[in-house]
Amino acid sequence: MSTVDRVRDLIVPLVEAAELELYDLDLNGGVLQVLVDREGGADIDAVARLARSVSHTLDEHDPIDGHYTLEVSTPGLERPLRTPDHFARATGMTVKVKTKPGTEGDRRVEGAITAADADEVTVQSADGATRTLRYDEIERARTTFEWASTAKPERNKRS
Repeated sequence: MSTVDRVRDLIVPLVEAAELELYDLDLNGGVLQVLVDREGGADIDAVARLARSVSHTLDEHDPIDGHYTLEVSTPGLERPLRTPDHFARATGMTVKVKTKPGTEGDRRVEGAITAADADEVTVQSADGATRTLRYDEIERARTTFEWASTAKPERNKRS
């Protein structure tokens, strides 16, 4: 069993007890990143309580060799997409995808996810072009959030 699987087995009951959902779990370069969410969004107090609980449990069971940094947070507005479920849940959302070197076509793809299944995702760009990619062709992907521009209020002009 991999280290990430051992950590997952330890923390999933804690996440569920906090009435949260485990969005993603990643151990990379000495950083253990635990991303959680819930319908309507997770509040900072729930995330902080979970972070303390996860830290205590990991200290008690010591499933990770060596030193590491624990990060517990929400995936945010621009969330990483790493699993088929992530892509399926993002259907209709705008995404940015970077393909692996050697993948046919442009390495950068931006548009809305129109379909996602267990094997591949289809992205439609603003110009209407569609591109279907297998997950093993994707180096990284994330949702994007368009910040609405707000016009500056007009100032009273004195003559």
